[in-house]
Amino acid sequence: MKVFSISDLHLSGAADKPMDVFGAGWENHFEKIKSDWREKVSDEDTVLICGDISWGTTLSEGLYDLQSLKELKGKKVFIRGNHDFWWNGITKLRDAAPDSSFYFLQNDCVKFGDIIICGSRGWTCPGSSDYTDRDERLYMREAERFKLCFKQVEKVREEGDKLIVMIHYPPFGAKSSKSLFTEMFEENGADKVVFGHIHGENFFPFRTVKNGIEYVLTSCDKVGFTLQRII
Repeated sequence: MKVFSISDLHLSGAADKPMDVFGAGWENHFEKIKSDWREKVSDEDTVLICGDISWGTTLSEGLYDLQSLKELKGKKVFIRGNHDFWWNGITKLRDAAPDSSFYFLQNDCVKFGDIIICGSRGWTCPGSSDYTDRDERLYMREAERFKLCFKQVEKVREEGDKLIVMIHYPPFGAKSSKSLFTEMFEENGADKVVFGHIHGENFFPFRTVKNGIEYVLTSCDKVGFTLQRII
């Protein structure tokens, strides 16, 4: 099984929010993603989608965009991004999933063979240019959510398993290489961390290794609207 990742699809099938207003590169961006997906992914593979999936504001609008992913091969694992307002109630969302290839993570994990995947949204970290005292509460809350994720990982983890962590926000600030998130990733033996959220001129390395963990940025516009191979 191969594992790929991409994030920040910002689909707008049921919402009037065309992405090409953010630059010519976004024109027909979903067609570019689908074309690359079809070339790379088989039914046995897995694609991790790290949030900001749809501009929809209701579950029905979000599901409309999820339907457009149904035709694509592979298992699809999602976490919530900061713009996914339609993601409201994990039980309702899982019950309404387009088919069994869709997996939605919230305070838990999934395991495929010897690969475990867990994740949560995360939040702006200390050391980020936009971090303020008002962010502290949400930052700490997301840290607690990751604690819940790793408790579930412990229940299913066996010797030799690989652990991939999904987070929407960068798990460290531009001025700091560590955070509560990175500390937990290291304590719990993560092998790979995939994230998104970053657009435009913001600088984060596409791939970097910190204390034995590879961090991979997968915001679709930053990676040329192509899926990134993780494993």
